[in-house]
Amino acid sequence: MTIEQGPLQGQPTMPPGDVAGLGMFGAISVRLAVEVGGIRLKLADVLAMAPGQVHVLDRRVDQPVDVLISERLVARGEIVAVGDKFGVRLTEVLPGSAQ
Repeated sequence: MTIEQGPLQGQPTMPPGDVAGLGMFGAISVRLAVEVGGIRLKLADVLAMAPGQVHVLDRRVDQPVDVLISERLVARGEIVAVGDKFGVRLTEVLPGSAQ
């Protein structure tokens, strides 16, 4: 998997029209999480986990990652490097996620 170097970017310069109508609610903090993939394991396998084990996830390295807010899928994107940290470049914002 290659990680593309990207510029650090903050808030969009032109927010969608409905964002302006949020008023004080626009200051509420939410957790954005990026999901690379997943795997379903039996509890016995979880309890037997040890350092060095590798578990293959259900996603290929060339597939987009899921962007979730409060465990709800809102967008998809690609992993980028921002200095010595990871970032996500949004490639798709799902319909209805801004409602």
